[in-house]
Amino acid sequence: MGVSGAGKSTLGAVLAQRLGWPFQEGDDLHPPANIAKMSAGIPLTDEDRAPWLAAVGAWIDQCIAEGGGGVITCSALKAAYRRTLTERRPEVRLVYIEADAAVIEQRLAARKHHFMPVSLVASQFADLEPPALEERAIVVRADQSRDAQVAMVVGALACADSSR
Repeated sequence: MGVSGAGKSTLGAVLAQRLGWPFQEGDDLHPPANIAKMSAGIPLTDEDRAPWLAAVGAWIDQCIAEGGGGVITCSALKAAYRRTLTERRPEVRLVYIEADAAVIEQRLAARKHHFMPVSLVASQFADLEPPALEERAIVVRADQSRDAQVAMVVGALACADSSR
């Protein structure tokens, strides 16, 4: 989880490969109307995000039903969104990629062929509610190396598994 441009897709794909789990790019689950809004520089509302969060939750439920793990990217900027995804799913662990606005603006400006314009960075940070301690999020910094991020997440997941 984290703002657009934090590195969710890259980290998620690497983690999924490392853990041998399926990977889902959460942005691919957005309804076309959401993509159109964001492409036009219009921030999404809570109502816009509801069907998307339902689709993300359905993907998580499928992984749980199949008895395995999975990695899905999702901005999950607000605590309410994260509750929607974790409330009845104690197996879910969040990975929060913490980033500074300046870094995100640079990354989005350099992106090609993506619907999220730099003009929406401020709205992403305005909506962002960093995870509270009780959410048990694994926090990595966007400016850490990918290898360091992966090692931190894999280590935290292994510690969580051994404490059960």
